[in-house]
Amino acid sequence: MTTARPALDPELQALLADMPLMSQLSQEALAQVRPFSSMPVEPLLEGRAIDRREVTVSAPDGTPIPLSVFSPTKTDRTSAAPCVYWMHGGGMVMGDRFSQIDIPLEWLDEFGAVVVSVDYRLAPEATGTALVDDCYQGLLWIAEHSAELGIDPARIIVAGASAGGGLAAGVTLLARDLDTPTIAAQVLIGPMLDHRNTSASSRQFSGGPGVWTREMNEFGWRCLLGDLADDEVPVYVSPALADDLSGLPTTYIDTGSAEVFRDEDTDYATRIWAAGGQAELHVWAGGFHGFDALYPQAHISATARRTRTEWLARVLHTNPTA
Repeated sequence: MTTARPALDPELQALLADMPLMSQLSQEALAQVRPFSSMPVEPLLEGRAIDRREVTVSAPDGTPIPLSVFSPTKTDRTSAAPCVYWMHGGGMVMGDRFSQIDIPLEWLDEFGAVVVSVDYRLAPEATGTALVDDCYQGLLWIAEHSAELGIDPARIIVAGASAGGGLAAGVTLLARDLDTPTIAAQVLIGPMLDHRNTSASSRQFSGGPGVWTREMNEFGWRCLLGDLADDEVPVYVSPALADDLSGLPTTYIDTGSAEVFRDEDTDYATRIWAAGGQAELHVWAGGFHGFDALYPQAHISATARRTRTEWLARVLHTNPTA
């Protein structure tokens, strides 16, 4: 029996009709789609007053991890800038530091934020905690170089989409548990939080083609976890496993009603509230996974992106240095 699904937003449905969709991923298919999982960053920088810098940090095992730093061209600003630390999407298996970078670059334009994006290693070549560890090393570098970057270390925002949203959540848990660095807020956009893949929304988006299906999700997690048994999966890798969601920074979570991650994302927000934390949750009716990144021109996408930016403006405005 086919599980009924929430209908797509009509405008999104029309746009999606021209997109080739898959139902499953394999190693062979991954090799074919990886080259198309990121767009060049240069066209996004044209006409913008942005300085770009490339740096490298070392992972715990010595592997070099590239970071791209995008800063507003020098102005007469006298106060330190906020920083957005970006983790890209791609199901843990594809993408690079320029994937979906247009999202945080909007915050550079809006708030004068310094944007740092990390090129974490990908599964299946890297497994277990390697990806979240790479991202955490980038966060440490930002905190250690805050003066050089011209940023306020009290206004570091950790953000990511899809797999990057899951990694952002894992990094935030890790920073909380290690008591460093300070994170002002986390922005989790359709985050990939739960390797168990057993929710109602996961089952709804199975058995047919889609932007990101249950079968594709299983593939991504299998690539990342390798031979780890369920009881061996660290909470920093699959944040939905965390028993304690207290002590987290203010959190923004959004998702679509018509996507695999809907239920794990809404559950994460609910559990932050239950632990006494602050979270803002948006479930966009008719939104499929990654709708606002794939089709930013759609009305629902523009609304979702504007709503995130308005939330971030409120968060930054509460800080006297904003």
